[in-house]
Amino acid sequence: MFPASTKTPHKQPRKQSISIGRGTRKKDEDSGTEVGEGTDEWAQSKATVRPPDQLELTDAELKEEFTRILTANNPHAPQNIVRYSFKEGTYKLIGFVNQLAVHYTQVGNLIPKDSDEGRRQHYRDELVADSQESAKVVISETENLEEDEEPKELETEPGSQTDVPAAGAAEKVTEEELMTPKQPKEQKLTNQFNFSERASQTFNNPLRDRECQMEPPPRTNFSATANQWEIYDAYVEELEKQEKTKEKEKAKTPVAKKTGKMAMRKLTSLESQTDDITKVSQAAKIVERMVNQNTYDDVAQDFKYYEDAADEYRDQEGTLLPLWKFQNDKAKHLSVTALCWNPKYRDLFAVGYGSYDFMKQSRGMLLLYSMKNPSFPEYMFSSDSGIMCLDIHVDHPYLVAVGHYDGNVAIYNLKKPHSQPSFRSSAKSGKHTDPVWQVKWQKDDMDQNLNFFSVSSDGRIVSWTLVKSELVHIDVIKLKVEGSTTEVPEGLQLHTVGCGTAFDFHKEIDYLFLVGTEEGKIYKCSKSYSSQFLDTYDAHNMAVDAVSWNPYHTKVFMSCSSDWTVKIWDHTIKTPMFIYDLNSAVGDVAWAPYSSTVFAAVTTDGKAHVFDLAINKYEAICNQPVAAKKKNKITHVHFNPIHPIIIVGDDRGHIICLKLSPNLRKMPKEKKGQEVQKGPAVEIAKLDKLLNLVREVKTKT
Repeated sequence: MFPASTKTPHKQPRKQSISIGRGTRKKDEDSGTEVGEGTDEWAQSKATVRPPDQLELTDAELKEEFTRILTANNPHAPQNIVRYSFKEGTYKLIGFVNQLAVHYTQVGNLIPKDSDEGRRQHYRDELVADSQESAKVVISETENLEEDEEPKELETEPGSQTDVPAAGAAEKVTEEELMTPKQPKEQKLTNQFNFSERASQTFNNPLRDRECQMEPPPRTNFSATANQWEIYDAYVEELEKQEKTKEKEKAKTPVAKKTGKMAMRKLTSLESQTDDITKVSQAAKIVERMVNQNTYDDVAQDFKYYEDAADEYRDQEGTLLPLWKFQNDKAKHLSVTALCWNPKYRDLFAVGYGSYDFMKQSRGMLLLYSMKNPSFPEYMFSSDSGIMCLDIHVDHPYLVAVGHYDGNVAIYNLKKPHSQPSFRSSAKSGKHTDPVWQVKWQKDDMDQNLNFFSVSSDGRIVSWTLVKSELVHIDVIKLKVEGSTTEVPEGLQLHTVGCGTAFDFHKEIDYLFLVGTEEGKIYKCSKSYSSQFLDTYDAHNMAVDAVSWNPYHTKVFMSCSSDWTVKIWDHTIKTPMFIYDLNSAVGDVAWAPYSSTVFAAVTTDGKAHVFDLAINKYEAICNQPVAAKKKNKITHVHFNPIHPIIIVGDDRGHIICLKLSPNLRKMPKEKKGQEVQKGPAVEIAKLDKLLNLVREVKTKT
């Protein structure tokens, strides 16, 4: 609103003139001249009349200007309205008051002239106007006729005395009218100091209130009376329900027998208590996700739409955008020891918690988080021993196989509400004697039984098969350090056991797999041969932390170690094709699912390194600290199967989700007149081109 200013000068008082009638005499107040009879009206003097309350001002005061400002604020609007704020829990003063004052409103409508209704109205208006004009004409004619019919003189008889008094009375009337002066009409004296030359006034725009109203939930009134028989029937029904649950647990899981009577009592008591809670659990979960969606809306928008615009100006560099951070108070002092995305639900991933500090071993936890709810895990399982590895079944995404620090393996079923594993190994069933470092689900056997493999520091690679609700184990191979056999005087031979730390199965050849050891060697093994290796690679100077086959190229695999290096191999050649020194112990590596030349590695100094061999085969195109704190060590990394994001875990129990910038996921550019070729064949050819260059250099040297 722009206030209008007006300049108000002082005005000289207006003089009112009074005409003096003919035949009267009066002296003018100023000149004192006498006005006599017969003087013309135009020559008569005029008298000035002043209001009694008018101020007498000097010329300087009259010329002084005063500025007046007009505003659209309502002076009667209250300025001290106080309302209760539920957000802050106090009474607060309302800052905005509606200043709009409505003086006149009229509801009307407009009708087009060309419409039928407009023509009818126009026709009616013409008829009314014609009737009024005709009435005026008739009235004027009748008045003219009446004037013509009036007698010009009064006829009286001679000698009658009626003429004289009438004439005398007429003369007296005319003389009195001439002698009495005409009284001037009273004119309203305007306020001279309230004058303004121009002014403008604007209205304050009314405030808009946006409100929404939800439909109230349906309500029903319930009332009943309970007697002793109804209470007794309710108790009997509850006991039958508990007996049925006991029978189901006995029939389905043999683990329930081992837990003992105390565990069964706890389960039944928990089930009886949570009967009412389970009815609203689904609704509560939906509401929780809605609240989190509003809370983390800016992060979700970045995840879906944000692209780093700076990548257009740098060809061989990329960045990682931090998105969500997952943490739980119950896993606060545990390290992230395993990460795995769910193969069916792409927003769900499993996290294994344990400890790499072997002097401080305690409990373990298995949590499953969803990107739709970063504040709390979807599933939570606890164990007495730390979880060191895990894997989710491809065809049955609700089955999670885990390996513990105490050498046991277990299978958790996400469909079961209780926290105990559905299947678990034991000393009788052939558990490992050292920590289990990795587990991998395999294809079902000939009898369609589920099976998975595990590797441990005790040198055994074991195949676990689920037969009739029991875990049956078979030792596939026992690792032995080559050239370490010693003969005992009794004629026996002692072999030094190789400590397995990581393994990975070939994507196409089912029987082929790689095993990394604490001695820094990598063995190429087969499921068919349990006594010897197909090949041996002198890979690293320290323990091998991870081994991974390329998802596209069948000959290429990658390894990392605590000796600060990441190496890329062709399994037909015993020397590495690429070697990268990252200046810190490498905790984990992972291939990207969208490209054969992109991989990521994490180090204990809190950094994530992303490589693209097609862009730069000498160094990483992204080196970025991603740890929540400087002292935190990054332990694991994993790519999402479809989204351009990665998750990393550290030794303080934090999981951080990061989005890859466009330069870290470059796809082949479109050429004019040519279609962009995509698919596994293109990715294999892209990596083959790089490998051929390295092979040529090696043959020359």
